[in-house]
Amino acid sequence: MFTKDDIIFSYTRAQAIADGVLYAVPDGIRKEAGFRVPVALSERAYRDCVEWTEADTERHQVVQDQEGRLWDVLAMARFAAIGKPASSRIEFDLLRVPRQGSGHTARRVRLVSMIHEGDAGEPVITTMFPDED
Repeated sequence: MFTKDDIIFSYTRAQAIADGVLYAVPDGIRKEAGFRVPVALSERAYRDCVEWTEADTERHQVVQDQEGRLWDVLAMARFAAIGKPASSRIEFDLLRVPRQGSGHTARRVRLVSMIHEGDAGEPVITTMFPDED
């Protein structure tokens, strides 16, 4: 129906990663977590579910770090994917201590992981909130 000549503007995955709109999971961690294709998180999912600072530890009185929180996201996504091997979109719940506020109780959030074509047609995975695209 459309050709490349019909496209007015295209925003690539590589551009989104360079701009910080997507956070690319380092290859070593993603491979250790069992993912064979590149994985990225939306900026919102990364900031809400992974990002953690020393100030967060002090405020919440919960010792966590970004790598551990990233592992939690990857592990839950992998467990959900194993349960639905033929699906290109999976939803899963994650318990994480929110960065906002000062409480130390973990709260549940719902995330989505989708396997789709990357910039060159290669398989890639993007993890985000259900209302993101």
